[in-house]
Amino acid sequence: MPVNEKLLARVRELIAAAEKNVEEKKMFGGTCFMVNDKMCVGVRADSIMVRVDPALAETLVEKEGAELMIHNGRVMKGYIFVDETALDTKKELGFWVGRALDFNKFAKSSKKK
Repeated sequence: MPVNEKLLARVRELIAAAEKNVEEKKMFGGTCFMVNDKMCVGVRADSIMVRVDPALAETLVEKEGAELMIHNGRVMKGYIFVDETALDTKKELGFWVGRALDFNKFAKSSKKK
């Protein structure tokens, strides 16, 4: 499935305005933004994936277009998919990217392979 290039550019703009240490990687069928060597936001064809504080995830999925990420039949704590239909405005997209950037400061980095 191809990446939504328009959504990718919108996310890239928000992250670049807030962070300096950003790397883009192809993963999960899309493009993932690694901020300070930690997974932060991913862009797919019709949604974004955000890594948020697991303590807030249950509350955040109550927002329109949001659902917990399920991988191999299990819920991935702190990871949420947000449908592009809930990201029409800069404010809406900024809310989700902001939650991911806020948590990134405290998130643990994956071990290097």
